Amino acid sequence: MSQTNSSINEIIKPENLVYKKPSVLNDNPMHYCPGCSHGVVHKLLAEIIGEMDIQEDVIGIAPVGCAVFAYKYLDIDFQQAAHGRAPALATAIKRLMPEKYVFTYQGDGDLAAIGTSETIHACNRGENIVIIYINNGIYGMTGGQMAPTTIEGMKSSTCPFGRDISLNGYPLNITDLLVRLEGTRYVTRQSVHTSAAVRKTKKAIQKAFVYSMEGKGTSIVEIVSTCNSGWKMTPEGANDWMVENMFPVYSIGDLKDI
Repeated sequence: MSQTNSSINEIIKPENLVYKKPSVLNDNPMHYCPGCSHGVVHKLLAEIIGEMDIQEDVIGIAPVGCAVFAYKYLDIDFQQAAHGRAPALATAIKRLMPEKYVFTYQGDGDLAAIGTSETIHACNRGENIVIIYINNGIYGMTGGQMAPTTIEGMKSSTCPFGRDISLNGYPLNITDLLVRLEGTRYVTRQSVHTSAAVRKTKKAIQKAFVYSMEGKGTSIVEIVSTCNSGWKMTPEGANDWMVENMFPVYSIGDLKDI
């Protein structure tokens, strides 16, 4: 056995290491459903914070919703905000400690429903914060109800035959509204359903962090995501459905970069 371990150690040398768990990511088992996009984005945040060497200088705002326990997984300073109020809390923290990297982590229910006012006004003021916005088009935590972002024809527990525009109104594409505000600096919409998409999202979040310290306004990174449990699909099926149905409504790419 010792000879086998010795041989393995000779083959797997530190310089051959291509992947390891980010040191900023805690060992706590995640509560997210298998196939959920939240875990991927958490890992990206951990990688970015570690690579930028800002672990002692970053403050996150945890939401209400599926990611309510975000503070359990990232070894950084966190504040818990009331439902939808993350941008307001982030505003206060950034103004009191402008030397800190401050970001909110919010779902579509938190940001685009109860938090619509806080989101729009923080962006309109041009607060130097980063808003990370997970859009899966449904209320995943509370039973799969229709959200403001639920697209036309998409089924949920409160519109089992699909969203009817004549009855429920149009889906709220809040990111397209935020682009129009003079206080926004960088607005992008990405995803994490493939390796290439994950790399693009990582670069987007890194850019947003850098921009937030330049004093020029708010950066928003929307991540179009899946909720395979709420959508009643397999993880693979949810990814395919997202590409086919959500991407035409929520188009991927940079919307504003000044």
